[in-house]
Amino acid sequence: MGFLIPANSKKSLLIFGLFNWFDLILFGSGLGTSLLLLLILPVEQLSMAILALAPALICGFLVLPIPNYHNMITVIKNAIDFFTNRQRYVWKGWCVLDGETKQK
Repeated sequence: MGFLIPANSKKSLLIFGLFNWFDLILFGSGLGTSLLLLLILPVEQLSMAILALAPALICGFLVLPIPNYHNMITVIKNAIDFFTNRQRYVWKGWCVLDGETKQK
């Protein structure tokens, strides 16, 4: 008689089942910045329009939910941790003598 945890039990902790507070604040700040840039910059030119929309697009990409991860921010954090941390993993299993020689 085991205890079965539903697969979506963590989704109830998220807003709309997808976002946490940091994600919403990041996306909201990107949208706010884009709206401000749309009001300030002359968006008749394509380059200025892309520049004005870039914060919202970048923040939207970062909070985009993907399978097996929470969102793209977690994927980028995991990739940075993988490439910047120790790459040689020392096995400390039951069959290793931890650098000691066996006494006979």
